[in-house]
Amino acid sequence: MTDDEKDLPQSDASGSGKEKENDQSPSLDKRVTQPGRHVGDRYVRIVRPTGSGLRGHGGRWVATEETMERTGRVGRAWDSALRFLIGKRLETEAEGEERVGVATGLPILASDNISSSAYATEEAMRVLALAGTAALALTMPIAIAVVFVLAIVILSESRVIRAYPNGGGSYLVARENHGVIAGLVAASALLIDYVLTVAVSTAAGVAAISSFVPELHDYRVVAGLALIALLVIGNLRGVREAGVLFAAPTYAYMIAMYGLVAFGLFRIVTGDPPAPVTPPNPFPPDGTAPLTLLLVLRAFASGSVGLTGSEAVANGVPSFRRPETTNAIKTLVLMGTIFATIFLAITWLSTTIGIQPDLKEQETVNSMMTRAIVGAGTPFYYIVQVTTAIILLLAANTGFTGFPRLASVLANDRFMPRHFADVGSRLAFNFGIIVLALLACVILGCNQATGINSILSYLVIILKQAGMTASHATQGDFVVKSLNCLMTIVAVALIDRRGRKFLLVVGTSGIIGKHTIGCIISIAGHAFRIAVCGTATPIYRSHCATTAFWKSDLADQ
Repeated sequence: MTDDEKDLPQSDASGSGKEKENDQSPSLDKRVTQPGRHVGDRYVRIVRPTGSGLRGHGGRWVATEETMERTGRVGRAWDSALRFLIGKRLETEAEGEERVGVATGLPILASDNISSSAYATEEAMRVLALAGTAALALTMPIAIAVVFVLAIVILSESRVIRAYPNGGGSYLVARENHGVIAGLVAASALLIDYVLTVAVSTAAGVAAISSFVPELHDYRVVAGLALIALLVIGNLRGVREAGVLFAAPTYAYMIAMYGLVAFGLFRIVTGDPPAPVTPPNPFPPDGTAPLTLLLVLRAFASGSVGLTGSEAVANGVPSFRRPETTNAIKTLVLMGTIFATIFLAITWLSTTIGIQPDLKEQETVNSMMTRAIVGAGTPFYYIVQVTTAIILLLAANTGFTGFPRLASVLANDRFMPRHFADVGSRLAFNFGIIVLALLACVILGCNQATGINSILSYLVIILKQAGMTASHATQGDFVVKSLNCLMTIVAVALIDRRGRKFLLVVGTSGIIGKHTIGCIISIAGHAFRIAVCGTATPIYRSHCATTAFWKSDLADQ
């Protein structure tokens, strides 16, 4: 122990001084009052902890690396593996250094929106092609309308960033202006969207890669799980390192697409327009449906996939360097500009050249346009296709950025377990990252395997693992399978009598009901935590269980 001695006025050694000392916050510094050499003198000996795995001064102590080291051979091996995969632990003071700038934040938070430019044109064209090839002339006006809506979204998101610089996005806006229920509805929708973004983007990326490597088709589930694991490792290393890892593919896609567009415009301007490429399975030239207003609106809705991912920047404002608000708005504007230019250019070139979508989606519009401009089998063709496949995979990283941070905001408001607000050794929200990965893996595995049948086949085992007895698990298996059979009959009857539109309405109602149930669960959990915390007087701003423990621990001392 090291001792520092300081003079203390006589008044401070009185009873009032002791009351002040008792009113202070708990400290690891121990103050011992001793009499001085002269009558009435008092000295205070401040005893600071040394050699106990702590460092610091002025009443502020930080655990050292030695304190966090595990003991034993297995523990040291585990620490070595984590250090190799994730990196060394970071101090809390390094949080500012882990933030990202505009150049790094763009590939982290905007990859989902930018990657939408690869397929947004095709989604709108596939709907218009139902009315015949002549209806494809409406693709460009629809693209302009989508970009106009995106401009409105970016303007509104920029105002959200200024008003709520601590992140939270739509959840905080809805909660502050429309109440807790509206905020929870927005939060549940965003959390579900982030989970599905990871699962769908990973599946789309694997499908794009399997088109080049057919041998991977039978192992696409394993490949998808491996890619999600790679994203988890990258994000557990922290926001800054994740940005460094994922920046190069995003910028490579942007350079490849701008180069393709520039070369295509050059050929058209110089009088050498590319010849159209016939899709492997073309739509009927006369169409199979009339061109109505509803069909045009449906094409607009399909092309609006380009609006996805715009919320991630508003949720991730705290990830930017100072000034956070300015950097976030710059990233948001750059994201919208990059998507709009690539999307409009692809749409204009596709309609000008005469590219048509493939009926069976065997080849994408992007691939056919690239073949028409630079030729099939050329190195640049493969560069465009590879970078497109990679950025579709990295679009899943937007979910890994938005889900943990939004979950931490909800955890701080006590609508989710407090572990979502904990940061790991690299100052990332490890719990949220891992939970998101597990949910995405379950969705990806069940969907790619055999759908609901995979769950029904192992339902008894699942129920036993959940804590049910063997008899109850068997009864539950019978009830669930009977319900599945009944709902299958009902669905077939509804399709036969009312059509698929009615079944779509029922499915939409189920989604709304799912969000409602999520809100009810969050509110119930919030009320339970308030009921538990009501008996504890918090000392620190943390979870009530922690504060209650500290209070009882201090009382014992």
